Amino acid sequence: MNVEDLRSKSIDELVKIVLDLRKAQFNARFQQSQGALENTAPIRVARRDIARAKTILNEKRAAEVKSAAKKAA
Repeated sequence: MNVEDLRSKSIDELVKIVLDLRKAQFNARFQQSQGALENTAPIRVARRDIARAKTILNEKRAAEVKSAAKKAA
């Protein structure tokens, strides 16, 4: 997942992306526990993509709160 693509998304879209990535991570971990997953890279990639999306989501939420505080003042 590309950072520029994530930054262009809205907060609602980022929340959906995080949920989808968590589902993908869960499925990969489940397959690994069953012995069906030969390549374990998708688990690491999903974990990093989740962290990347959550970081940008938190940045957007903080900016939204900051702009709301400026308007109220």
